[in-house]
Amino acid sequence: MIAIIDYGMGNLRSVEKAVQSQGFEVKVSSDPGFVAEADKLILPGVGAFPDAMDNLEKTGLADIIIESVSRGKPLLGVCLGMQLLYELGLEIEEKKGLGFLKGRIEKLPPGLKIPHMGWNSINITENCKLLRGIENGSYMYFVHSYYAAGVSRDEVRAVSDYGVEIPAVVCSGKVYGTQFHPEKSGDRGILIYKNFGELVE
Repeated sequence: MIAIIDYGMGNLRSVEKAVQSQGFEVKVSSDPGFVAEADKLILPGVGAFPDAMDNLEKTGLADIIIESVSRGKPLLGVCLGMQLLYELGLEIEEKKGLGFLKGRIEKLPPGLKIPHMGWNSINITENCKLLRGIENGSYMYFVHSYYAAGVSRDEVRAVSDYGVEIPAVVCSGKVYGTQFHPEKSGDRGILIYKNFGELVE
């Protein structure tokens, strides 16, 4: 069972439909008990970093996510969900993230059109299981105003160029993230969810 974590911020139904389309058992849930028992976790997100972390902390879901990852459970963060995987967010105020990845979330540099919205290609810097079957240069759909900076290169698997290098796919152990929305990225994006669903704990 794959749990899509509902903490009040995210395009949950479209992610659910995308995962279901690949034949996986999936459920959207805000119940910490159910999330703790699921085999794999997806953390979507749309909105502001501090609000998202506040919601995760208030509901007890942040602790469940951290404990689940410590037990080797695969976790996929999508868009804001990927940003929450980092140590620190600088959106509106300074706020600690879940801390699985090294780096901080900061606003895209001045002079760029914000948000970065629409199709952009990804350059695969290192293959990983999440990118199996996806060609280098594939186009994915992005919507974001903040990005991961000061990151560890060892944790980046693909980048996108938007006048600044944006980490587009990241991985550390069984923690994965995509800055783009796979569910809005056509067949190649859906393949991300298929690859994640096929991961073995």
